[in-house]
Amino acid sequence: MAECVFVLGVGMVPFTTPSRSESYDVMGERAARLAVEDAGIEYDDVQQAFAGYVFGDSTYGQAALYGLGQTSIPIVNVNNNCSTGSSALYLARQAVAGGNADVALALGFEQMQRGALAAHWTDRPSPFSRLDEVTNSLVDNEDGAPMAARYFGGAGAAYARKFGLGDDTFAKIAVKARTHAANNPYAVFRDQLTVEEVLGSPHVFGPLTRLQCCPPTCGAAAAVLCSESFARAHGLTPAVAIKEQVMTSDSSSTFTDRDMMKVAGYDMSRLAADRAYDRSGVRPSDIDVVELHDCFTTNELITYEALGLTPVGTAEKFVNDGDNTYGGKVVVNPSGGLLSKGHPLGATGLAQCAELVWQLRGEADARQVAGARLALQHNIGLGGACVVTIYEKIA
Repeated sequence: MAECVFVLGVGMVPFTTPSRSESYDVMGERAARLAVEDAGIEYDDVQQAFAGYVFGDSTYGQAALYGLGQTSIPIVNVNNNCSTGSSALYLARQAVAGGNADVALALGFEQMQRGALAAHWTDRPSPFSRLDEVTNSLVDNEDGAPMAARYFGGAGAAYARKFGLGDDTFAKIAVKARTHAANNPYAVFRDQLTVEEVLGSPHVFGPLTRLQCCPPTCGAAAAVLCSESFARAHGLTPAVAIKEQVMTSDSSSTFTDRDMMKVAGYDMSRLAADRAYDRSGVRPSDIDVVELHDCFTTNELITYEALGLTPVGTAEKFVNDGDNTYGGKVVVNPSGGLLSKGHPLGATGLAQCAELVWQLRGEADARQVAGARLALQHNIGLGGACVVTIYEKIA
């Protein structure tokens, strides 16, 4: 039998812009130390660690964690694009569930550069070549837009054509993100927006304007996971367990179905969510709070349906009825999401984890979702990997 895996502690540092960021090792050490302190243990108790980041040299994880001590434990460095933080969490959970560690630490951090994401290794084949080939055949390159905007803007345009929604629906998601972020001291952008301001910001691609795209951000977050036997032996009473977790990568449909929504990861998300629901016995309607990968407003909208939060073709009604926020069916991205909290690639998945743990422990202050008992996390990286995690309040 697999061990029950508890989230014993979480920690993160406030996200910030590249011009104001500390170095990756300082941020990473701070987040990991906060998670260990929150867990009520010593770093010496940690038996394995998994450190996630996208941009950097090898063994950055060691450089960050050695500030807590040189304890000779295995430290594995993880890179899975924008799902890197959740991939580190996935590996830490596997280590505990499989009985290979009683305590494992997942850490994610990113010291990003200003501007749109760009390839750093141009002298070798790109891992996005298949995605780019399909994208170039389906959408024009408007004004040399960044590829990420073409992927997700193209996906939003495809959805809009299929179901007939207007650009203001996407803009309302950006407004909602800022409204939620206003109560999050960890978020970069907390000033409020109107639909008119969102639509009036510079055009990027398809239905996307600048205020519908997540900003380059720096930050770090971490989680300490433990087994039930460790918690019991040390008199600890964790409040949150990982009920189910699924990771997927691309199926052939991403490349063969000529559908920009699938290019942007819709099928990866749908499959991961369906498997998580099936294995846990949880239904989408049971979920109280969600942190999903809103790198662009368009991706948040199509992900509502991929995760089963609303039936296919009803996302516009879901948004217009306020079913994605407080007082609606499920609160989506109470943190402000990637759009407002920020998206330091390696840290994002663990920041989502921290927010949902705080929500289930009743520690989210003005962001608190009343009575939250089940939470879902969705973190996707094109190229590709998707991690869906279901958390449960147990105390």
